[in-house]
Amino acid sequence: MEKRVVVTGLGAVTPIGHNVETFWKNLLDGVCGIDFIRSFPTDDLPSKVAAEVKDFDPVALGLDLPFVRKQDRFTVFATIAAEQALRMSGLKAAKEGEDGGNIDPFRLGVYMGSGVGGFFQQYNESVKMYTVGAHMVAPTFITKMIANIAGGNIAIRNNACGPNLTVVAACATSTNSVGEAYRAIKHGYADAIVAGGSEAPLIPMGIAAFANARALSRSEDPQYASLPFNANRAGFVMGEGAGALVLEEYEHAKARGAEIFAEVVGYGHTCDAYHVAAPNPSGLTQAEAIKQCLKEAQYTSNDVLHINAHGTGTSLNDPAETQSYKLALGADAYKAHINSTKSMTGHLLGAAGAVEAIAAILALKEGIVPPTIHLDTPDPACDLDYTPNEARRVDLTLALSNSLGFGGHNACIAFRKL
Repeated sequence: MEKRVVVTGLGAVTPIGHNVETFWKNLLDGVCGIDFIRSFPTDDLPSKVAAEVKDFDPVALGLDLPFVRKQDRFTVFATIAAEQALRMSGLKAAKEGEDGGNIDPFRLGVYMGSGVGGFFQQYNESVKMYTVGAHMVAPTFITKMIANIAGGNIAIRNNACGPNLTVVAACATSTNSVGEAYRAIKHGYADAIVAGGSEAPLIPMGIAAFANARALSRSEDPQYASLPFNANRAGFVMGEGAGALVLEEYEHAKARGAEIFAEVVGYGHTCDAYHVAAPNPSGLTQAEAIKQCLKEAQYTSNDVLHINAHGTGTSLNDPAETQSYKLALGADAYKAHINSTKSMTGHLLGAAGAVEAIAAILALKEGIVPPTIHLDTPDPACDLDYTPNEARRVDLTLALSNSLGFGGHNACIAFRKL
């Protein structure tokens, strides 16, 4: 028998908040987390703005310094977000000989993805190799760099001995992580899974590569750089951070009296099979993922629908995504309450889907849709309701989080009020 799956914990480290409460407040207030890059010189770089996690002190956020020193920044972000989510959920898998556990360690899993993993480590150790020699390559290079190491460390620290999966699907990574975790619990392979994604791509080579691919905004005004669905948009703004959700089997959560934020009710997943970087302009393949998700969620025209859009602010994404909503929803697309939180957070790549799923869940729970800020000149090709500039109170019944990634990866996840 298929199980019901609910969300019982949330955790986030973002450019607009190091925890869920701050992140959510700043989303509603329209706070933009984009600024000039402070962590390295940008004189020779074509793009000089990013959404950095500012004033970040991992020790103050609960990690011990020896652990932090042995990890890449993406693992540090992931670990903090996951442990926030686990604390919020109240789940604990006790180690052998300990008391106080409320979940079998073999029934607690971790699905933590990353688009690029330890990007800084890859660059830094390559420089050492070619300028100094092989003897200077750090013995910890591999265990800092590999994309699965964030999930491994979260499992080690929390005695999560159940299924552990690392999804790598570019910007769809953590939506796939949440969706695959949902399916694993739904079909009985775990009682709870910490699912999400983490990314720390802000190094000079990362900025240079995306900028040279003509994907990044080159705006000289950080506050007017990430412009989803705006006719003035000119590329995405790269960001960093992590998001984590605790997904739990409904009866397990109910038996222990856990707070439930929403029920996971649908997941769709397709591939454009079209181009390595450009979305299918027809919107057909993206629409199919959304249709799959809506069908499983038992969507009807009576639902009051919110969509946290992929909404990157690139010339190709936004019209194709708009078209995909029209194909998936028909006339209902025009009454959906859509937004792009990337207008405030920038694009967190492999962490984007999880962070945006958290925003969608809170919008559903609180009945308020965060704005798409700086949407002052809507693109006529993007003619849906993208919640311009101000948050809006709406009694929502269903929320989607939609993600698209390089390689043509499309993923959509649905949440419903209980």
